[in-house]
Amino acid sequence: MSSFNQSTAHSIVFFLTGIPGLETSQAWISIPFCCLYAIAISGNSMILFVIITESSLHEPMYYFLSMLSFTDLGLCFSTVVTVLGIFWFNVREISFDACIGQMFFIHGFTFMESSVLLVMAFDRFIAICNPLRYAMILTNSRIIAVGFAIVIRGTTALVPLLLLLKRLSFCRSHVLHHSYCFHPDVMKLSCSDTKINSAFGLATVISTAGLDSVLILLSYVLIIHSVLCIASKEERKKAFGTCVSHLSAVAIFYIPMISLSLVHRFAKHAPPFVHTLVANIYLLIPPVMNPIIYSVKTKQIRKAVLKVFFIKPP
Repeated sequence: MSSFNQSTAHSIVFFLTGIPGLETSQAWISIPFCCLYAIAISGNSMILFVIITESSLHEPMYYFLSMLSFTDLGLCFSTVVTVLGIFWFNVREISFDACIGQMFFIHGFTFMESSVLLVMAFDRFIAICNPLRYAMILTNSRIIAVGFAIVIRGTTALVPLLLLLKRLSFCRSHVLHHSYCFHPDVMKLSCSDTKINSAFGLATVISTAGLDSVLILLSYVLIIHSVLCIASKEERKKAFGTCVSHLSAVAIFYIPMISLSLVHRFAKHAPPFVHTLVANIYLLIPPVMNPIIYSVKTKQIRKAVLKVFFIKPP
């Protein structure tokens, strides 16, 4: 197969993968995937709607939750077309430029979600450790500035990464191992030297999700120390209770991400469908679970959602 250089990169066509070995069952497999996308999109849209329309939810904690729902919606819309397109219509082809665009949104929203989780940890830290200055520190103008900073951070880190990808030549198989374009997956198909790409990709992940995870952990070490200093057992329980939803969101974001990394690195000889399923779980579980967690664990959100459906909360 002839090689492709940078000037002809736009002519490359990649082929996405459904569930290897289960091609004859893809119509049935699409049903749970379709349901998960429907739950994720409707759930996060509902969270955004109640926060925007319910004046009692116009507080920093819920503004940050709306940012989380926005990034989850972004992740869903970044992959739903290619994933369901494969299952329903067996449309596997994707151009190089479209692939680059999808990677930009997938990785961009992933980095943004990591940043939002960090900001939410900071919010809990201020609320528990310095409650008297909470409203003074987290003003509306600062929350807006934080929102812009999250978007800028999530997108600017990707620009050089994707530009480096466009300089590569692709002369091997153009079959990707996922239902969407994933940077390490695309990079592996190149016949050029990818050391710079790999190093920059690792540095980007460490400086975003890696750094965020360390700072989130540090925030909770300080929160736990502060809570344990509270004399009242009931007050300690109440303080920890305000963190349960956020800790759950952190877990369902980082555990699938770590699992996908481990599968790519250590499970190279695992059945091909394992890689595809883990990759889809990595992007679908957080958007599906976050609205459920916050609706169940956060009383104000639960009441606002029930109010939309004219159901009187218990």
